[in-house]
Order: sequence, then C-alpha cells, then structure tokens
Amino acid sequence: MLDQQQQLRKAKGPSIPLPVLSAILLLASGAGGYFWWLSQQAPLEGPQLSDEARQYLSHLDLSDVEMKAEEDFLEQTLVSIGGKIANHGTRRLTLVEINCVFREPNGIEIAREPRAIVDRRTGGLDPDDVQSFRLAFDAIPPDWNQTMPSLFISQIQFE
Repeated sequence: MLDQQQQLRKAKGPSIPLPVLSAILLLASGAGGYFWWLSQQAPLEGPQLSDEARQYLSHLDLSDVEMKAEEDFLEQTLVSIGGKIANHGTRRLTLVEINCVFREPNGIEIAREPRAIVDRRTGGLDPDDVQSFRLAFDAIPPDWNQTMPSLFISQIQFE
C-alpha cells in the first residue's frame, strides 16, 4: 500500500505548496496591474493650441526629418533631429513650437521636450516658405528606447 502511494506521488510530479503558488499569482497580477496603470496615465500637459492655430495645422508640413547621434569633444552622445518645415498657408508665422516625446521600450512617455523650430531668432516663416531646423538633445533619460521621438506641433503664433 505504501509503495502505491509513493508511485502516485512520483507520477504526479513535484507539487508547489499553496502559499508559494498564491504568492506567485499575487506578484504576477500586481505587476500586470502596475503596467496597466502606467499605460492609462495622462501624458504630460503642455501649451494647448488655440482654435485658430489648430485650423492652420493643415497648412504646415514637417519633412525630411532625421535623427542623428554624434559624440562631442567630451565624449558625450549628442542626439540631434533635423528637418524642414513648410508653410503652405497665407499667414506669416512668428513662432512654431513642437513637442518631442521620448518613450521607453514599452511605449510609455518618459520625457517631453518643447522646442521652437520657428521663432524671431530664425526670422519667422513667410507664406509658401520652407525653413530648415535642427534640435539638439543632450539630457535624454537613459531608459529611452533609442527610436525617433514623436513630433507634434504644440504652439503656433501669427504675426
């Protein structure tokens, strides 16, 4: 009789004690809940486009956008994003600001960098004009996923 019980235990395989199994399930569900909570968080807020600026967005075009990583003389990595902005509308612009949204490998936003690509320093942007821009970043969070950040126009000011 004792031999049969031992053979049955061997046939079943090793059993996991109930408290250990409960702890594993609790940790797994807690981790899943945490990642779900992170994905539901609202993105960092910045300036909101006015209705007038929102309507004008269709007249602006970002093109030839490229990201490069270079090493400076201090052997630090400098990430730069360059491209062109075209104004296909009828109004002169004195400011166009974009947000560069950096994400971690799971797609969660970790940094949002507002940068002006058109301002008084660049001379504004006339109707039917195209202007090049270059943005440099030297303090990107280390858990950035190393891909092109999302770029979107966050502010427009007219002359």
